[in-house]
Amino acid sequence: MIYGNYPDLKKVKKVLVIKLRHHGDVLLTSPVFKVLKTALPQAEIDAYLYLDTLPMLEGHPAIRRFHLYNRAWKKKSFLGRLLAEMQLLKEIRKERYDLVMNLTEGDRGAMAAFISGAEICVGFDPGKEGMMGKRKFFSHLVGSCPTPRHTVEKQLDALRKIGIFPAWEERELFFAIPEQERKCVFKTNYIVIHPVSRWMFKCPPVSFTAELVRRLQEKGETVVISSGPDIIEKAYCQDVLQRVPKERVLDYSGKMTLKGLGALIEGAEALITVDSVPVHLASALKTPVVALFGPTSEVHWGPWRHPLAKVVTQSFPCRPCFKDGCGGSKVSDCLHSLEVSKVLEAFYSLKSSPKYEERASLLRNNSSTVPDNSTFPSLMR
Repeated sequence: MIYGNYPDLKKVKKVLVIKLRHHGDVLLTSPVFKVLKTALPQAEIDAYLYLDTLPMLEGHPAIRRFHLYNRAWKKKSFLGRLLAEMQLLKEIRKERYDLVMNLTEGDRGAMAAFISGAEICVGFDPGKEGMMGKRKFFSHLVGSCPTPRHTVEKQLDALRKIGIFPAWEERELFFAIPEQERKCVFKTNYIVIHPVSRWMFKCPPVSFTAELVRRLQEKGETVVISSGPDIIEKAYCQDVLQRVPKERVLDYSGKMTLKGLGALIEGAEALITVDSVPVHLASALKTPVVALFGPTSEVHWGPWRHPLAKVVTQSFPCRPCFKDGCGGSKVSDCLHSLEVSKVLEAFYSLKSSPKYEERASLLRNNSSTVPDNSTFPSLMR
C-alpha cells in the first residue's frame, strides 16, 4: 500500500549521497548507504565528502566511488579555489545522477545537488537559512523533527521522504578496518581513554582524567590514552600522562590514523570517551563504551544501538545547552564538576555484565605481554 506521493525509483541507476560534515557525522550516515543498496540493488551509489573524512566510509561495500572536497583549497587564491571547486562540480555533473540526497545543511552540498541535474533531489528544509532560493534546488524537502531524535534516524528520514523505509536490522553503523591495521594492534587486555575532542568544551579538566587513569591503574587495568592529531588535544594528554604513574599506561595520543584508532578501539576491553568520534566507532564495532556528555545531547549523538554502552551526564536543568562552555567561556560546568566515581561506577556496572565478560574472554584468548609504544606503528599520515 502506498501512503504518500513518492517518486518512481525503479529507473534510478546512479545515486549520490552528500555529507560535508565532521568525522562522526559522516560515520553516522553509513546506514543510509546500506538501506539504499538494499532498496535499489540496480543502482550505483557514490558519496561526496570532505577529503579528511574519507576513512569514515572508505571500504563501505555499498559505495562505488567518492567525490572529495579538499578543505586545503580554502588556502588557495580566490581563482585557484574557484577552479578546483568548479572541476569537482563538473565531475559530479558528468556522472548524470538520477537521485541525489544532500544530508548536509550548508550551501555547498545544496549547490552540488542542484548542479548535478538529478531529477530527484532530496534535502533538508533550510527554512530561511542559507542562500536565496535554496529550497527550489530540491524536488523533495525533508521536514525537521521538533523533538529530540538521534542523528542516524534524522538522516534516514531523507530515505523515508521518497518511500524507502529502513528495516530495523538495516540501521547498524558500519566501519571498515583494513587487516594490516588489525595486525598492528597489540594482543593484551587494555582500556582506551579518549578524553578529548576538537571542541574542548566537551572535555573534563586534566585533573579529572588523571585521577580516572590512576584509579584504573590501582585496579590493575592497563590504560591506553588516545587523541586526534590536534596540538591542543595532544598537549592535554601529555599533561595527563605527567600526573600518573608510568606503569600500565601507554600513550598513543595523536599517533594513529582513523583506521588505526578504529582497530585500537575494536581490540580494547572497553572505551571511556567524551562526545567525539570514538563514541560512534565503539557503536559500530560493539566495543563496550562509557560516554561522557556535557553541553551536547546524548539523545542526538549518543551510542547508537549498542547494548554495552553507558552514558554519564549530570542532571543540570540547563543541559544540553549546545553552548561552547558556560556563557561562551569554553568551560562546561556540567563536565568540570563531574566526579570520577560516577564514571567508575558506570564502567564497573558495564564490566559486570555477562555480555562484557563474554567479549573480554574472547580477547583474553589472544593476549600476550604488554608492549611498548613502538608496537603500534600506525602513525598519523
